Amino acid sequence: MGPQIAGVLQLLALIAALALVHRPLGDYMARVYSSEKQYKPEKWIYKVIGANPSTEMRWPAYLRGVLAFSAVSVLFLYGLQRLQGSLPGSLGFASIDPDQAFNTAASFVANTNWQSYSGEQAMGHVVQTGGLAVQNFVSAAVGMAVAVALVRGFARSRTGELGNFWADLVRGTVRILLPIAVLGALVLVACGAIQNFAGIHEVGQFSSEHGMGGTQQWNGGAVASQEVIKELGTNGGGYFNANSAHPFENPNPFSNLFEVFLILVIPFSLTRSFGKLVGSVKQGYAILATMAVVWIGFTALMMWTEFAGKGPAFEIAGGAMEGKETRFGIGASSIFSVATTLTSTGAVNSFHSSYTGFGGGIQLLGMQLGEIAPGGVGSGLYGMLVMAIIAVFIAGLMVGRTPEYLGKKIGTREIKFAACYILVTPALVLGFTAAAMALPTPVNSMTNTGAHGFSEILYAYTSGANNNGSAFAGLNADTQWFNSTIGIAMLLGRFLPMVFVLALAGSLAEQKPVPETAGTLRTDKPLYAGLLVGTILIVTGLTYFPALALGPLAEGLAS
Repeated sequence: MGPQIAGVLQLLALIAALALVHRPLGDYMARVYSSEKQYKPEKWIYKVIGANPSTEMRWPAYLRGVLAFSAVSVLFLYGLQRLQGSLPGSLGFASIDPDQAFNTAASFVANTNWQSYSGEQAMGHVVQTGGLAVQNFVSAAVGMAVAVALVRGFARSRTGELGNFWADLVRGTVRILLPIAVLGALVLVACGAIQNFAGIHEVGQFSSEHGMGGTQQWNGGAVASQEVIKELGTNGGGYFNANSAHPFENPNPFSNLFEVFLILVIPFSLTRSFGKLVGSVKQGYAILATMAVVWIGFTALMMWTEFAGKGPAFEIAGGAMEGKETRFGIGASSIFSVATTLTSTGAVNSFHSSYTGFGGGIQLLGMQLGEIAPGGVGSGLYGMLVMAIIAVFIAGLMVGRTPEYLGKKIGTREIKFAACYILVTPALVLGFTAAAMALPTPVNSMTNTGAHGFSEILYAYTSGANNNGSAFAGLNADTQWFNSTIGIAMLLGRFLPMVFVLALAGSLAEQKPVPETAGTLRTDKPLYAGLLVGTILIVTGLTYFPALALGPLAEGLAS
């Protein structure tokens, strides 16, 4: 079997697995967020944090809950890193420097998981498990809560109430993420991922051109339990510097495909939950179809560009194998790469800087779309719904009708919130990239010059502001400039859009429903799904094309 056929078969198996769980998981999540039942562990949590889960919140109160919880999380994780040297289970590692501690705290709370450090050389068991892994759960639950609040804005009328943030946060963590993570961790352990609290082991007798000799230090750790939630919660921060290319995290081709499944399963299934909560599963299928078309299209393009390399080295290796694990190959690496860059998952099983010029461009464009196909856990759904509003608005302009979506009029106020949402991340990405290229110090962190060097910096800020977290490699990001500016980009890129999403949700919830007429645009039909795909690609293309032309496109055309 050729590597191309193997890659296609893995993609088909992945699609089949996602289709199999789409309906039951989507329906279950809809029941979780619409249920009024409270389990005993949840009641204990509410008592500890002093929250009343039955109290309905308007959008400003919901937003205050999101920001307050996230601010406390940043401070806690920052403090934990600064005190690491005094904590048990630190494995002898020193406390983290202030700028890197801020960057890491902002990264994990913002569901980005950008890492400017090597995990096995910097973080002990307490920080890894008690700090980073916990944020992998709750940051994902925050995104899901905000998405559900926006869905309630469409579903409810004549009220500004969007539910209760604390109830949504706890239910998402306890009823959805935790059970799946436990089962997923057992699968990864069975595949060979490690799960322990062992210390540092020195191993030796490695073969080299000079014979046998040399030693390495290997860490133990609760890797499987952190690996599963880093993928399931579309987080991405690796226990080891090699991330999911490390055999302790991702041992074999089956675990690799399983991890891609974990990345995509909740974002795709949330479209079913959306359809159930708004009372029309067809609307959910339209959003699902849009996400699927973009995801499959990007995966096919990535496979083509990585298999189609020219030259003797490419022909001997069967494609662009540089930077890719031989146990995965080009097909599995391409599937993984597209899955992580089209979601907010910073995990990598290959080095993105080693992809072809066009391959790197596909990775960048996937993040620049806003990571909405299917996007991050929660953030992918609310990002796609904002783009759905933009598409309806454009359609209304073309036919001279007031745009409507799901029975709600899209007026001046709503479109302003949507426009602000889509402008936040491009402003952060392009602004910080321009500043880094213009100043004398940041460019010293570039390993490469020319188009590829520019792509390193563009990728770093694209990854940070879009809350992805993957790195292009080749850029020394562990400097005060990059730790500080990428940290700011991650926080603003995560929470500013949430402000506009929740304000939009509150505005929609206050409206009375508009009856459907013969002139109403059917947003559950293939025609509208096609319009939505076109809107996403055009808006992104007009925004980022000049920057892409200076980086990956120039490199691809020159190769």
